[in-house]
Amino acid sequence: MTDSDDFRFETRSIHAGQEPDEETGALMTPIYANSTYVQDAPGDHRGYEYSRTGNPTRTDLEANLASLEGGEFGRAFSSGMGSINTVLNLLDAGDHVVTSEDVYGGTHRIFTQVYADYDVEFSFVDMTNPDEVAAAVRDETKLLWVETPTNPLLNVVDIAAMADIAADADALCAVDNTFATPYLQRPLDLGADIVSHSLTKYLGGHSDVVGGALVTDDPELDEQLGFYQNSVGATPGPHDCFLVLRGTKTLGVRMDRHCDNARTIARWLDDHEAVETVYYPGLDSHPGHELAAEQMDDFGGMVSFELDASLEEAAEVVAETEVFTLAESLGGVESLIEQPATMTHAAIPREERLAAGLSDGLIRASVGIEHVDDLKADLQQAFEAVLG
Repeated sequence: MTDSDDFRFETRSIHAGQEPDEETGALMTPIYANSTYVQDAPGDHRGYEYSRTGNPTRTDLEANLASLEGGEFGRAFSSGMGSINTVLNLLDAGDHVVTSEDVYGGTHRIFTQVYADYDVEFSFVDMTNPDEVAAAVRDETKLLWVETPTNPLLNVVDIAAMADIAADADALCAVDNTFATPYLQRPLDLGADIVSHSLTKYLGGHSDVVGGALVTDDPELDEQLGFYQNSVGATPGPHDCFLVLRGTKTLGVRMDRHCDNARTIARWLDDHEAVETVYYPGLDSHPGHELAAEQMDDFGGMVSFELDASLEEAAEVVAETEVFTLAESLGGVESLIEQPATMTHAAIPREERLAAGLSDGLIRASVGIEHVDDLKADLQQAFEAVLG
């Protein structure tokens, strides 16, 4: 393909990083199921020597992801947590990180239960308030870890402001772009140094693969990330890379439907008597609506909402749904529903969880691409079954 930068997103998602196989003409990138590669002489190889270090299927995926994020360099990993861990590998003992108080539970866990044991300190703040972020920065701060929209409260963080704060502190700004995807938001264009993804979610899109990715514009930073990628070895297999490449081809059309359905569900919930609060950046009432409209092309497929219900009652509601599937994860074509307090964010101590706004009655929905009327009817029957 000619220079992919000349094409729009939907075209790049299908073609970037991929050429028909030269020998067979195969249109799709082959699954190179190899662990090792023949060398023409000792140390004289044809670009690949061992599949932990590099694999042709992975190379195509990494180039595709870099193009979608508007970056120069992509690195793929065996999970989203593998990519987050690789960014943390850049830190030294005594370093300090500023992040969101409602950060994803798995991210909170690796911060507080893994890297804190290696003398890395973390400050959890309201990242929707740049002044609070700036006040938390100190001489030891080496990283601002940003989620936007956040998981699960869908708070919207000003990426450009975070990038400026990080630059002033001589720190890195890394943005977890999993919820928005590069179809809706491109943090590198707003000044971020690194973009992180769980490929398991929207980029894979079909709930059949686990993976992660990092994208950057900085060649020296990419070299460091590549060193840890190879040294630690949290790399995806070729079949996983093939599945994600299949997923990125339809990312644009899927995200359009996710966004349309989520917007409809959010407005319906906002008028529902059983619902106290709806968290969706597409609602005019959302405190981050205007910022989201500026830095995103649409508002995403995730909707969280709060019931006036106990932990047990909220658990019953999510268990009663039939079209929405009770499961962790998100971003697949099918709608998923979960209770953060007992599932995705259970690793956060209850006191911290409540202080961050994650109530017992909070429910998170990944709105799929089914018919939206069936989704509304399913939620209605679940509310009626439990709450009357």
